Amino acid sequence: MAALRPIEEIAGLFRDGMTVGIGGWGSRRKPMALLRELVRSGARDLTVVTFGGPDAGILCATGQAARIVHGFVSLDSIPIDPHFAAARRRGVVATTELDEAMLVAGLRAASRRLPFEALRNGIGSDAVTENPEILTIVSPYDDGETLVAMPAIPLDIALVHVEQSDGVGNAQCLGPDPFFDEIMARAATLTVVSAERIVGTEQLAAAHPSTLILNRTETGVVTAAPGGAGFTALLPEYPRDEEAQREYADSARDAQAWQRYLERYLDGGDAVSAAEGGEAR
Repeated sequence: MAALRPIEEIAGLFRDGMTVGIGGWGSRRKPMALLRELVRSGARDLTVVTFGGPDAGILCATGQAARIVHGFVSLDSIPIDPHFAAARRRGVVATTELDEAMLVAGLRAASRRLPFEALRNGIGSDAVTENPEILTIVSPYDDGETLVAMPAIPLDIALVHVEQSDGVGNAQCLGPDPFFDEIMARAATLTVVSAERIVGTEQLAAAHPSTLILNRTETGVVTAAPGGAGFTALLPEYPRDEEAQREYADSARDAQAWQRYLERYLDGGDAVSAAEGGEAR
């Protein structure tokens, strides 16, 4: 059963050297309020596992990420996160680039406490040939097929943002796509859920049971964070704030622009904007 905690206490959960899984997809439903607390914590030497968006870029820009394990890093309407791209060009962050199905398989293996999951994706690609820790395996059955043995990707902590949760950690996604947040959560030792609203358990029953992506046994900490995905999209709650995203991308121009943006981000400006419906700040 999860503990309901104020968001100001979340920064205390992070430690140097952690492997952090961050939910969402590209610039959609990213747990930006939780990410803010991770930045505030100052934790460094992090391995960040993500279907990447601004989470990867921000942790590269702050110097907290040592490695990004990703299927992609995109802002959707802006093809590549410029902070991530700059860090990669400078060689200040290591990257493990995977086929998206390989990343899902690694998280799923960890969620099942298995050492690996076999799959066809990645055979012959750079995702395998350039990652020597990813091995292949021959099927023990008559087919004798060579498959990728995708190693498990266990997480120390997973960060997920949803529309609503009750106080004990039953988390509900009311949007069109839960992505793979539930697998990421199950691959983690500790899952932290931020929610637009903390509601009574009985209110969760108003929507289809499939919207309950996590139950209370899979969640460790719950916190209220209205607008907690902003500036990324959280449909049907609010769209991506394209103006705020462009501001973020433009902050990659130079160190001074980034410092100005970071100060504003840490003040919670984007979350306030999203909570008010994505209007200009």
